[in-house]
Amino acid sequence: MARPVTLFTGQWADLPLAKLCKMAKGFGFDGLELACWGDHFEVAKATPAYCKTKRDLLKKNGLRVFAISSHLVGQAVCDNIDERHKAILPDYIWGDGKPEGVRQRAAEEMIRTAEAAKRLGIGVVNGFTGSSIWHLLYSFPPVPPAVIENGFKDFGRRWKPILDAFQENGVKFALEVHPTEIAFDIVSAERAIEAVEGHPAFGFNYDPSHLGYQGVDYVEFLYRFKDRIFHVHMKDVAWAQTPRLSGVFGGHLPFGDPRRFWEFRSLGRGDINFERIIRALNDIAYRGPLSIEWEDIGMNREHGAREACAFVKRMDFEPSAVAFDAAFEKK
Repeated sequence: MARPVTLFTGQWADLPLAKLCKMAKGFGFDGLELACWGDHFEVAKATPAYCKTKRDLLKKNGLRVFAISSHLVGQAVCDNIDERHKAILPDYIWGDGKPEGVRQRAAEEMIRTAEAAKRLGIGVVNGFTGSSIWHLLYSFPPVPPAVIENGFKDFGRRWKPILDAFQENGVKFALEVHPTEIAFDIVSAERAIEAVEGHPAFGFNYDPSHLGYQGVDYVEFLYRFKDRIFHVHMKDVAWAQTPRLSGVFGGHLPFGDPRRFWEFRSLGRGDINFERIIRALNDIAYRGPLSIEWEDIGMNREHGAREACAFVKRMDFEPSAVAFDAAFEKK
């Protein structure tokens, strides 16, 4: 049986969930990965009755849910808080805006998110962690190694109690490895695992688009962390084959600017090799959903979601249970 293909609703949070359910079914999706913003899944309201209402709505539309996503609140757990966070956080998390208070309230909300996920009947929460050291990515003025080490210790100190709560609720936290997070490539992902002492509730929401344009081996990532691939985002990205006016860091240019080195693309229209990804997922026995996080600044999103769904369903395939030439063997 092929893996279910779901749609991450984060880029569709401007639409009521009831409307999006009908649209997603029409696009061909098997389910939704519910964002914890808009009205898609509100942690503060997630009573058993509320969760049943969400499940019933999905079932009515022939859809399933395997994961919810709390990228926005998770970002605030470790970040250096500033006015940007006010725009993405619920008012009750932002509060008076004092940084440490925001971080503590975000951590408490992540624990509540694990509890809500359990009530919804799913076992994975995707999200971000934030990072107190991302701004030190380029080491000038020279950054003492101890400063970076303290950043990972800060991550471990703040997230281990959250992960303990996830473990108690039978839920996994899947970090989307991504620039601005504590882990943004293979090396930093290994270090993040060490920082939480290999916590069994900590793993990854695999998204090749954030690795490819950095020059990171996005297929090796699957093999390296095969036991911690809790969820998979299918998202494409294109990067220039010749020099551009800006590089990997983006030059402070908005998406869509032709001077950029890279851009997210609708599935199959970028440079990610999804054939290799599907074969690697088969090799590591990943049987979870393939969740499309659709982003393409130059394309209508409804057209894009429909073609992306068809692309993933066409690309996915079952691993073989026998050698292809077994029929030639003598009995």
